[in-house]
Amino acid sequence: MPEVIIVKNETEAGEIYGRCVADLIKAKPDAVLGLATGSSPLSAYQALAKIVKDEAIDVSGVRGFALDEYIGLPLTHPESYHATIHRTVVEPLGLDPAKVHVPGDVLDGTPLEDGDKVALAGPAYDRAIEAAGGIDVQILGIGTDGHVGFNEPGSSLASGTRVKTLAEQTRVDNARFFDNDINQVPTHCITQGIGTIMKARHLVLLAFGAGKAEAIEETVEGGVSAFCPASALQMHPHATIIVDEDAASRLRHKDYYRYAYTHKPAWQGI
Repeated sequence: MPEVIIVKNETEAGEIYGRCVADLIKAKPDAVLGLATGSSPLSAYQALAKIVKDEAIDVSGVRGFALDEYIGLPLTHPESYHATIHRTVVEPLGLDPAKVHVPGDVLDGTPLEDGDKVALAGPAYDRAIEAAGGIDVQILGIGTDGHVGFNEPGSSLASGTRVKTLAEQTRVDNARFFDNDINQVPTHCITQGIGTIMKARHLVLLAFGAGKAEAIEETVEGGVSAFCPASALQMHPHATIIVDEDAASRLRHKDYYRYAYTHKPAWQGI
């Protein structure tokens, strides 16, 4: 099962992720990072950017692949994940924009109705990840319903990158990025599938707040099920879940998770 690390706050979680990825880049200058949007990863990106600056780490060879993108938004839209990734990751870290990719890059606002173009984008994205040698560390957030990426409950645990219909709750949750107007939130997306995500060599999932407690309980201690897509992490050989006290509040074995992390040899990292 995943390693569970319970932290005081988002800042501490970000520092753990930042140290892990900084050390990876030092050892592998052309590391491939899996990137997620949303609020959960922001502290992680900020921590990594600070370490990169403070330690003068060369990131010119680092490559990146984002998890997902809305269908129908042009790349220039401020809430497209192309724009968001460049604003929150590429620019702060000083990455080469040409080496950072988002599933919707080839679509650039192509409407859902253009089935010939939209349907081919997912398989092409998976091939691009494979050609890069696979993802070294994939950062993940989690939805209140247990989704990762845009893999809503019921998604195949073997799925590749493909078009999905967004659940109404996901659109409600994301309306805060669209002037709190759900009508502005697209109804469809293109997302890495659970099968694609599971091919990454290391998964790091971050969750904060009581609103994520039920999803974390199902992910860590529930059964593996397509109805909680994040529960697939139980089957991954190297998955780390970093949560604050509120998000961990429903875990039955949280005392053991604290004990195990406290007594973990420093050389193991995460």
